[in-house]
Amino acid sequence: MSYHQPVLLKECIEGLNIRPDGIYVDLTYGGGGHSKEILKRLSTGRLIAFDQDAEAESNALNDDRFLFIRGNFRYVRNWLHFYGIEGIDGALADLGISSWHIDRPERGFSFRFNSILDMRMNTDANLTAREVLNTYSSDDLTDIFNRYGELEYAGKISSYIVKYRKDSPVKCVDDLLNAIHGCVPVHHRQKYLAKIFQALRIEVNDEINALSEMLEQITGLLLSGARFCVITYHSLEDRLVKNLFRSGNLEGEMDKDFYGNVRSLYKQINRKVICPGEMELKQNSRARSAKLRIAEKL
Repeated sequence: MSYHQPVLLKECIEGLNIRPDGIYVDLTYGGGGHSKEILKRLSTGRLIAFDQDAEAESNALNDDRFLFIRGNFRYVRNWLHFYGIEGIDGALADLGISSWHIDRPERGFSFRFNSILDMRMNTDANLTAREVLNTYSSDDLTDIFNRYGELEYAGKISSYIVKYRKDSPVKCVDDLLNAIHGCVPVHHRQKYLAKIFQALRIEVNDEINALSEMLEQITGLLLSGARFCVITYHSLEDRLVKNLFRSGNLEGEMDKDFYGNVRSLYKQINRKVICPGEMELKQNSRARSAKLRIAEKL
């Protein structure tokens, strides 16, 4: 089964500065592309990988140095503690949704297919996009589209959805597209719809809260000199990572000493974000919005 090409693979592996005897965490296993490369550089070291999707588990590598944990990365500290691991030498997170998920109609992540609106990363979870669209108030929907989609006309979209569902529930992609038909800009329609679906996906999977919890926990687990590589795909994710790496906290509040020097928990390895090159984009156009930040724990 093929998930997708691992994004910024070379840059991530180099950025991790892998020690052969170190303990590393792949927080977003997916199809295992990053994990395979990390394992190639380990001798006596260990790699622990997380993914909440059962499909990812079916791709788990068979290697004595490798441990797959089917779970949300927001529980990384508890899981590592369970396995007796109190410190790690590096971590990697590729926060993008897998191409394999987008291309599977039954998962409901894409507006290209008239599928049931699901969008759960963990198919055992309760909340679906369908439930969000049919039960959330107009104000709550507006808040989601504003915060997670950064959309113009968020209130208008919400009102159209609420009006539509009075007569018929919003169950599948075509229902949603019909509901909002009158308020989606003709220009940049694809990009606009992508933002709507992104906002719903983030809400369904509680992605921003999960990311915040994971970033704080990994910060506490990384040993001095350990590297943390994070690939983000939209501004909300990137802002959290940038704040953490610059200031040591998610709010971006600078803590300065008596002399005015910023006291942070990290040293930034790349001051400027690393983006995919022309060659990679030709091979994988979905990597276009990827931004890689790398930092070293002080």
